[in-house]
Amino acid sequence: MSGGIDYGNLMHRAMRGLIHDVLTDVMNRGLPGEHHFFITFDTQHPDVELADWLSDRYPGEMTVVLQHRFDDLEVTEEGFAVTLSFGEAPERLYIPYDAIKTFVDPSVEFGLRFETHEEEDDDEDDPTPPDGGPDGPGDREPQQDAEVVRLDAFRKN
Repeated sequence: MSGGIDYGNLMHRAMRGLIHDVLTDVMNRGLPGEHHFFITFDTQHPDVELADWLSDRYPGEMTVVLQHRFDDLEVTEEGFAVTLSFGEAPERLYIPYDAIKTFVDPSVEFGLRFETHEEEDDDEDDPTPPDGGPDGPGDREPQQDAEVVRLDAFRKN
């Protein structure tokens, strides 16, 4: 075997499998208890399907919430489709797992974040030390554990 073990891709595949399993369970049984999900995804991913007005409004990424008002959740090996209400207008979305940037269940303080190779390359050029300063909205902790997202940004006041 040349090139070594690609732990990053193996971990991402396992994390996407976890999301698949969780959503499949929700599709079959519904959301248990207080569980709900904030799912942020890349709206420019080539396999994402959403209304033109939504991709115009969210040209880079979008966060959807699966909690009280969602219908027709359909889970496949590659992604999931769901109908969500935007105001009073229902819209069908298809989100491949590869487009997901974060998956958070604030009810149990669980979160996953997926880094792309571009973001990792950009981090190498960043002169800020890994433990220095906030890294964006919500003052999340430094990216020492890239797969875990702090939930402060999702908490209700």
